[in-house]
Amino acid sequence: MNILQFRQTLLASLTGALAASLSTLAHAGPVIEFGDSSSLQINYALQAWGTNSSYTSATHDGSSTDFYLRRNRITFSGQYNDYIGFYAQIESGNDSKAGNDDREIYYRDAYITLDYTDTVRFIVGRFKNTFSRENLEACLEPLTLDRGDASYTPFAGSRDTGVAIWGNLSDAAFQYRVLIGDGREGDVVPKKSPRVTTRIHWSALDPEYDYGYRGTYLGTRKILTFGLAYDYQADAAYDNYAQLSGIQDYKATTADVFFEYPFKSGTYTFSAAYFDYGVGNAINKEPDPLLPITTELESFYVKAGYLLPNPVGPGRLQFFARHDGSEYELSGGALDRRINALGANYYLNGQNLKITLEHRKYDYANPSESNPALQDNYQTTLGLQFIL
Repeated sequence: MNILQFRQTLLASLTGALAASLSTLAHAGPVIEFGDSSSLQINYALQAWGTNSSYTSATHDGSSTDFYLRRNRITFSGQYNDYIGFYAQIESGNDSKAGNDDREIYYRDAYITLDYTDTVRFIVGRFKNTFSRENLEACLEPLTLDRGDASYTPFAGSRDTGVAIWGNLSDAAFQYRVLIGDGREGDVVPKKSPRVTTRIHWSALDPEYDYGYRGTYLGTRKILTFGLAYDYQADAAYDNYAQLSGIQDYKATTADVFFEYPFKSGTYTFSAAYFDYGVGNAINKEPDPLLPITTELESFYVKAGYLLPNPVGPGRLQFFARHDGSEYELSGGALDRRINALGANYYLNGQNLKITLEHRKYDYANPSESNPALQDNYQTTLGLQFIL
């Protein structure tokens, strides 16, 4: 079976299975009530992906096909009383990817919320970094297949442990956030200082008043939001680890815009962001071996989507495209690249049940002669998302 036949067969099988199960899909998991104001809700979410790539690994240039569970989560959330809430999420992500079966189960999130007023709210525990918009966009409500790599910060990745204060001002037209978290830790850190992240946004149309965002509102709201964020941790790395000298601070900035508007002709979505990460150029000197290569990175993405105004068969069809660019401050520029992606979402029951097909092309500015993973390549992914 060639690649085209594989994609057609898999798409037909998934479409039939999803259509058959549509009538039994619930909108939310069970809710258990405790007294007058306490409750617990349980949800399950699964993203099952099949990816065909033009290479197998850094040492194997033959094409490969891989089926795996991109996300596999159980969430417990609810309220202790009118002011205090809680959220805990356990996951076994990327199970079976590249033959790595039986991934461990761990807490992706675990935190308490205190919502005293809309202008002053607190989150305590392990939760989403408040730096980039795309990281804050729910991974179960994206526009494109998944986030770009630059949306994850070099230290702590997508989550950090600490406390955040945030709130909405002027009828939620403005939102502010300040997070104090762990950041980079361990013996390689010259001096353990907290990581401090600040973010603000302004919504010119309908407000985005939650702590998290969505990659698309599927035409239910009119959004134009501009965001800025700054990320900082003092004494994050040595630029000469052997001599324990040249202490460098970590600094990062990002700016983003998101637009979505429903017209009679359909719903149009546009989103873009810029990122700049730096740790005093330590990565190009003699740093510790654990210093991420993304500590010296300038990157951006542009995304666009179009949701058809009327149903197509039993669901709704949305087309999307994205372009990412990354410039690493590394000698030789082996990682510098552009990524172009085209795809479509087919919503059988909103984000609760959908199929996504995306074709992605990687173009390297300085392709490696020996490493297929650093040569121009493509990936085609067909994904199923189910939320209960």
